[in-house]
Order: sequence, then structure tokens, then C-alpha cells
Amino acid sequence: MKLDYNLKLEQSQKLIITPELKLAITLLQYSSMELQDHIQEELLNNPVLEIQESRENEKEEQVPEQSEAPERDQNEEFSWEEYFKEMDLDKRSYPTGAAGIIPDYQPTVENCAGSCRTMLEDLLEQLRLQRLSPRQYNAAAFLAGNLDHNGYLQEELQDLSLAIGIEVDELEEALSLVQKLEPTGIGCRNLQECLLLQLEKLELRSDLAEEIVKKFLPAAADGRFRYIAARLGYEENKVEEAVKLIRTLNPKPGSVYGTGEETRYIVPDVIVEKVDEQYVVVGNESGIPQLTISPFYQQMLRTGSNDDQLSSFIKNKIEKAYWLIRSIEQRRLTLFRVSQQIVDIQKDFFDYGIKRLKPLTLKEVAANIGVHESTVSRATSNKYIQTPRGLFPLKFFFSSGLSGAGGKDFSSHSIKIYIREMIEAEKPDKPLSDQSLAEMLQKEGIDISRRTVAKYREELSIPASYKRRK
Repeated sequence: MKLDYNLKLEQSQKLIITPELKLAITLLQYSSMELQDHIQEELLNNPVLEIQESRENEKEEQVPEQSEAPERDQNEEFSWEEYFKEMDLDKRSYPTGAAGIIPDYQPTVENCAGSCRTMLEDLLEQLRLQRLSPRQYNAAAFLAGNLDHNGYLQEELQDLSLAIGIEVDELEEALSLVQKLEPTGIGCRNLQECLLLQLEKLELRSDLAEEIVKKFLPAAADGRFRYIAARLGYEENKVEEAVKLIRTLNPKPGSVYGTGEETRYIVPDVIVEKVDEQYVVVGNESGIPQLTISPFYQQMLRTGSNDDQLSSFIKNKIEKAYWLIRSIEQRRLTLFRVSQQIVDIQKDFFDYGIKRLKPLTLKEVAANIGVHESTVSRATSNKYIQTPRGLFPLKFFFSSGLSGAGGKDFSSHSIKIYIREMIEAEKPDKPLSDQSLAEMLQKEGIDISRRTVAKYREELSIPASYKRRK
């Protein structure tokens, strides 16, 4: 093999990720809230960027009307007493007391926002109300602080005793104090102990229910009443009543306090409205400010400056500002085109509901609007669309499907709705098997197998037929 060096000229196409393209790709996959945060950050870092004021604000500055009051003499001294009397509030708009004096406004309890207490705060408050020694309180408070969000003690008492330096027997007594607190079942180490503690505090105790929890809890969860009745020597209906009692208990007592996280509201990126039998797509830009370049820095760059470093700095910042404004506009147009295409394809869904949702792929939408498949994926990620049928993520409209009779396709979402409705309408003593569901769907014109039905049923968190039997 001969190796040599020579020069030759050739043309080739390469995709180079420029800073402008990288910025456009990043902004495209941002949601509205993320885009607002990015814009605020750029406004702090780039001095040439400004928020463009709307024209409505300019009209607000109007010449005030001429007052009917007589003009004051410039030499006359201004009376502050008279001024404050004129600016005093109208007493007739407030309720007056017996003496005609306006009382101080006191906000009612209904107008105050309530603060949700955490599980630890509630347990510590209950412990303070009991007559405990400082050592007992500290041990019980330590155990309360080691409960998970469901109210269970996950750590072993031996490990906790080494961490706090208290004997295991003393921690056992402290744990019994915690388990006497409300809600019932708090501070338990497993599900069995939690359910037994709740059964003990019921007014009408059930020995059969306690025995089922101790020995046959997994079988009760699967609904195997006949098996439990044969093992314990009870009638099947008695076992079923005991299991119904067990199911009324709370397996997660700590869940009554919630997760402790703040409520986060979803802001739709696109709004769909129906106008004259047509669905119109409108971008939600209420929270996105209109950006512009500062005229001061533009004029400074035109006139030039003796400082070359300053001119280079201003030019660089103006270029970055132009890239940002152009990328935001490109994001808006791409999102509009993708959303409009989705609405046009899924028009039957907006007219008739989820059962008429069509299977759709990113490739199909990309081919219709003439962009790459990855562009559609970025444009639909982390974004929501508000429609007359509710609020949905844009990814909701992309789903696999199955073929049906007459060349009609069914989305996986619509098939799941069919399965859920069939299971809700079944007889409790004769639940439908996966094979029965598949046969019923085939009668509806959906070509589906038993395995696919089982897959969709599991995705809906619906148990198997033998577990649904009552």
C-alpha cells in the first residue's frame, strides 16, 4: 500500500451547530414559563435589550382636565389642613358605630389564607399536650422526625438507638407513644402493623379481620375469598365482609397531610378556539414580553466611539440581542405551524371526543409542514394546549394505533377508553377476561389481540379479572 500526501479541492455539505442555531434549538424546546425565565435572565445580562412598551401605555399620559376649583394665588400659603380634609375618605362608604366613628377595618378569618401544617408539626404538637418527661418527649420527637411521607418508620430501632444513644427498650416505649397519636396507624413499621392498629381502635372489632390481616393479607388483596374461608373455617360471605372492612382502612396514614409541595399551575402555550365550525390556533404570549434593541446603544454604535473595546462590546451584545429576538419569533412560528397541523389532523377528536382520536406520529406532522422530525419533537415537548375539551400536553396527540374494519384506524388512547368502559359495565361476580375484552373489541371493528388488551389494561392500572371478582 502506497501512502502519499497531495492537495485537492472538493465540495461537501456539513451541518455546523452555530451559536444562532443552538439558541434557536434551545428556545424551541422551552415551555412558556421557561422562556420567560430565560428572557428575564437575558435582560439582566444584556444591557442593550429592552422591553417594548405597548401603545396603550403611551395613551395613558393625557393632559389632566381643568379643575373647576378657583385658581390659588401663588403668594397665598398652601393649607395642608384643608388638603387633608378634601382627601379624607367618604365616611358613608364604611359602617359607622354608635358614636358615628369609623372603626378600624379588621379582616375576617375567611379572607385569610390558611397554612397547611406538616405531619411533623402536627405530631409534635400532640406530643406537647401529653405529660411526658423531657427524655420521653425527645425520644418520641426523634422517631416522629424519622417517619416517611406515608407515616411509616423505615429505619430499624437498633440503628436509631445507636444514632441517638438511647436503649432499644426505651425507643420501643417512645414508638408506642407515637402510635397512639392521630391519625390512627401513624408510626407503624409495616402495613400489617398499621392495619392491626386501626382495627384495634374500631368500636366494633372483628376478630376475623384481624386474623386475615395477620395471616392472609396478600390473598385478601387478590380477592381469594374462597381460599381464605377454607383455611379459616368461615363462610365465604363472612370473609368477604371482613375484607370489605379491611379495605376501608387507610394503608398510608401520613397521606392525609399531603406531599407538602406547593401547587404548580400549568400555563398553556397554545390556545384552540372554535370559530364558525373551524378551530383556530392562537399562541399564548400573555406572559412573554416584547423585546427590542435600546435606541441609545444603537445610536452609540452608529456614531462610533474612540474606545474600540467599548464598540466591540456593544456590537457583540446587539448581535446576541438580535439572535434572541429572531429565535423567539422562529419559535412562535414553528409552534404555531405544528399546533395547527395537529388540530387539522385531530379535528374529529375536538368534535366528537377521545374515541375519535387518530393515531399520529411525529414523522407525519414533520412531512406535512416541511421540517425535520426532531424539530416537531422539540416543539411539542413540555408544552400544553388548551382546547374546548380541556387541557392536554401536545405529546398526547401522538400515539400508536391499530387498524380496524374499513381501513379505519384507532388510537391507543381511544382503545383504552373502550376497555375502561367495558370493565366498568361488567358484572361484579362475572368480570370480563382479557380474551373476552379482545373479542368484544373485535366486534367493534378493532383488530386487537389478547396480549395487547392485557398491556393496555395494565397501563390503566386495572387488575386482572380474578382480582376484580366480587
